[in-house]
Amino acid sequence: MTVHLNTQADLEEAIQALVKQDPRLQPIFAVTGMPALRRREPGFVGLAHIICGQQLSTASAGAIWARVSAAYEPFDHDALRRARADRLGRLGLSAAKIKTLKNIARELAAERLNLDVLAEEDADAAHHTLTALPGVGPWTADVYLLFCLGHGDAWPAGDLAVQEAIRLGLGLKHRPSVKEMTPLAEPWRPLRGAAAHLWWSYYRAIKKREGVIAGEATANTVSNNVAVAKRTSTNAKIAAPKKPGS
Repeated sequence: MTVHLNTQADLEEAIQALVKQDPRLQPIFAVTGMPALRRREPGFVGLAHIICGQQLSTASAGAIWARVSAAYEPFDHDALRRARADRLGRLGLSAAKIKTLKNIARELAAERLNLDVLAEEDADAAHHTLTALPGVGPWTADVYLLFCLGHGDAWPAGDLAVQEAIRLGLGLKHRPSVKEMTPLAEPWRPLRGAAAHLWWSYYRAIKKREGVIAGEATANTVSNNVAVAKRTSTNAKIAAPKKPGS
């Protein structure tokens, strides 16, 4: 069952289920209050936006994206597939990012890749599909699944802010590695994406600053009554995640 976090109400229901299921999250929630849902544009546009911002400051990423997205109307995978590499380079994209975007555009045009169906797939399988694309790393895959598709179980295991928040919140001796983050999050399936929102809020409350992923999505906070996903599929009913071994 895939849970979708398309509205603030979806997130609130998921957070309440998590806190009820795992008592360790109750003091975390007491500190954070209800997190705000973060969403970004779906489809090729959303993925291209994230790729354009990889390894750049927020200001630089924003400036490059503004130039690239304004240069093509409509901005879609066909436009990028046909775009001249030298023009994309003049707009600020590196050769590696141009190669990545063009490869994704070709995969979409050939219908070998369907970004929309990833919202319905198992989170780990969807993550693997994205990271199998040349130039798309775990960070990009996690951001896309969680913020562009609203995948309720996407788990950003490599995010340093989430790692540090978990270290502090669970009283761990050291910040968990990517490998260690997977078993730590097992009690929160299929709501690991909602848990990530909670841990980002905890990091912000404790450290008094935003994490990288959450910070970049702040401008896209979704209000309680606005659904941003373009899909019309009905959300799956949220069930409390099973305890390990059950």
